[in-house]
Amino acid sequence: MQAKQVSGRKVRYGVVGAGWISQGYFMPGVHHTGNSEITAIVTGNPEKGRKLGKDYDVEHIYDYSEFSRLLTDDVVDALYVATPNWRHTEFVVPALEAGIHVLLEKPMAIGVADCEKMIAAAKSSGARLMIAYRLHFEPGTVAAIDMVRDGKLGEVKYFGSTFAQKVKPSNHRAQHGYEAGPVYDMGPYPINAVRNLFGAEPVEVSAIGMRSPSAGLGDLDDTVYATLKFSEGRVAQFMMSYSLNSIDEYHLSGTKGFLLSKPAYQVGAQIEQFLTQSEKNHRESFKETDHFGGETKYFSDCILENREPECDGEEGWCDVRVIEAIRQSIQTGKPVTLEPYTRKHRIDADQVMKLPPVSVPKMVDAEKPAA
Repeated sequence: MQAKQVSGRKVRYGVVGAGWISQGYFMPGVHHTGNSEITAIVTGNPEKGRKLGKDYDVEHIYDYSEFSRLLTDDVVDALYVATPNWRHTEFVVPALEAGIHVLLEKPMAIGVADCEKMIAAAKSSGARLMIAYRLHFEPGTVAAIDMVRDGKLGEVKYFGSTFAQKVKPSNHRAQHGYEAGPVYDMGPYPINAVRNLFGAEPVEVSAIGMRSPSAGLGDLDDTVYATLKFSEGRVAQFMMSYSLNSIDEYHLSGTKGFLLSKPAYQVGAQIEQFLTQSEKNHRESFKETDHFGGETKYFSDCILENREPECDGEEGWCDVRVIEAIRQSIQTGKPVTLEPYTRKHRIDADQVMKLPPVSVPKMVDAEKPAA
């Protein structure tokens, strides 16, 4: 099957998984893009599908069991997949094999083997696969990467990050074990940040998991501490937690400067950066933007112009192999060595999108994970 060709109209998207992130940000953001529209919704809740279809004027509503029919009905050119992590592969691989382009929420999959299946399916049909790294288009994130590349911090040797939220025990993230836990849910943010800030891939991973019975999250490592070693003496250390008070920041230490980003990863927030160089302090604020509309506009441009997105399957694979190594290190209590790897693509400053933020609409049978 060959990839869908789109010309002279907007890219038609099907939304697979109509949870909090789809309803709160992706679906409102699509209408911001100018080159995209929603034409189908896939959900296991018929009433949710009916209400969202009415809200967004979407005629084609499918149950998960009807997904194979969606692939042949010619009502979509692309899919936005935001199902639970362990259900990505079952939807993404058939879609790519059918020539339908896919914008996939992170983490790409729960294991490297599934990532490789997706990459192979995209290569076979020519369909575009992009992992939804919304911060690759956010002005403050890209500015920090450019700052490192320009040498403003000197030789950057250390990355530290703290990322925590108090997840409700009733939320599905707290009820489906490790693969729905903080490493898979929150880990892609600091992992992806340091890989792109350092412009390199880690060579060793170690981690420990902790449990807080008072959080009521059950049989789950609700807080995880990880250390990544890179070449040239560079180190990253970060914490991910479902049980600690909300915090979201990273800092970089170099031979000429220190950079703090706070918040670092949050959607719906203005990013503040604090730079110290030779004891001189500088603060810069980056206005809130529509992360989801920006990434969707970019991906639709890639489809319309028949070009490969920067945050492709390889980018997702690079993060998932680190996530796998964190899991292995927790299980064995030992560091995990990674084979040296060179990423083929990196973030380009031209990717920045500055669409104005959206207002989060009223949810239909969905809620924020944090208490």
